[in-house]
Amino acid sequence: MDLVGIVLAAGAGSRAGGPKVLRSAGGVPWVVRAVDRLREGGCDPVLVVVGAGADEALALLPPGAVPVHATDWADGLSASLRAGLAAAEGTDARAVVMSLVDLPTLPRSVVARLLHEPVDPRTLRRVVIDGAPSHPVVLGREHWVAAAATLSGDLGAGGYLRTHGAQGVECGDLWDGADSDGPP
Repeated sequence: MDLVGIVLAAGAGSRAGGPKVLRSAGGVPWVVRAVDRLREGGCDPVLVVVGAGADEALALLPPGAVPVHATDWADGLSASLRAGLAAAEGTDARAVVMSLVDLPTLPRSVVARLLHEPVDPRTLRRVVIDGAPSHPVVLGREHWVAAAATLSGDLGAGGYLRTHGAQGVECGDLWDGADSDGPP
């Protein structure tokens, strides 16, 4: 197990009209798409951080996906990310690949390009779309504790990635990077 996937799916989705983890497109739950993309990239296991709508979300998880409960999910994205990183600590993975549940159009090719170069415990890498930071993100094990210590509120690891010189992997030719924040 070299790479652990983390799907951040705990939020209430207030702008989306409800928890995004419960949404689907074309009859396929977004959470299934997110887990599949990380698995296809070589992540095993894939952890799914749930919070709002957790009981309903558990029924949507594909076989083998590992639920992680962020009990303080209402504190924002930082709580979900900390919960995912804490759960990853129990593995022997050298890095995590983090993605968001609200990226249902994320293509395989983006994950493949992000992981094309070898990953080690020092790796800091993120998808960039036309020069703008996006997701997924690779965080090597050596960064987990330090990154988690910088998290607060509804902010993710963007500040840590900038400060520590994360490598950008341009994928604007493969995808528009759009998340689905709006109502269904």
